[in-house]
Amino acid sequence: MSTRSYGWTIPFMRAGYAGRGLTYAAIAATSLWAIWSGGQAQGTQSALERLTSAPAGVFVLALIAAGLVAYCIWRVLDSVFDLEDYGTDGKGLIARAGMVITGFIHAGLGVAAFAILMGTGSRGGGMTTLVQTVFELPMGRYLVGLGSLATLGAGVYYLKKALNEEYRDDLRANHFTVNWNFALKAGVAAQGLIVTIIGAFFFMAALTHAPSEAGGLDQVFSFLTSQPFGQAIVVAICIGLAGFALFCFVNAAYRIVPNATMEDVETLGQKLKQKAEA
Repeated sequence: MSTRSYGWTIPFMRAGYAGRGLTYAAIAATSLWAIWSGGQAQGTQSALERLTSAPAGVFVLALIAAGLVAYCIWRVLDSVFDLEDYGTDGKGLIARAGMVITGFIHAGLGVAAFAILMGTGSRGGGMTTLVQTVFELPMGRYLVGLGSLATLGAGVYYLKKALNEEYRDDLRANHFTVNWNFALKAGVAAQGLIVTIIGAFFFMAALTHAPSEAGGLDQVFSFLTSQPFGQAIVVAICIGLAGFALFCFVNAAYRIVPNATMEDVETLGQKLKQKAEA
């Protein structure tokens, strides 16, 4: 495959990961500030809504909205043109289908951000309303169940990715990525834990046929807060989300796209392996 003809996709990748990073940075910052002020950690919708009252918040929200839509475009292009060389075997096709799904999920967040900007956004029923709508479809309960398994699988994938540091093979090696690898690893692990818990919520919703069991990030924070040492756990998770925001920004700047990057570059994994062997 010619790499030169796909270089035009790289700006979508950079804008997409930057928008994703801004989203998680906003969640981490607003949640930590809320906890410091005696409140509760913020879910995605609440965090985005609070940006409208912050200095330059509307501008940041606009960047988030545009970036998340760019991330959707990038994921679709990535899947269609196989820019990251996943291949056409069963495992590769599943990975490429997952890209499209995650792309549209982020596009939905981008649309929600645009709605908040336009003053038409609404908290509504969130995940509960969405799951209730799916339950009303033919085989809806099974669709929610399949969605929960896919979400659980994604969470486990993130955790495995953090444990084995598999993300290192997708990043350029330089002074920053080598010395901040610990933060990248913590960020990916925090994201994996959150996605796994959300998947468990969806599974319980399907199992009990109760839409109220499903939930997003706000319900994850509520659940963790109710556990022993819950507030400390939530603070640690929020710090981890700041690490995941950093991970997204690092991808925006240093991600290697095999079928769209011209030059041969040394990966973070190769560099750290050399350091370990030295």
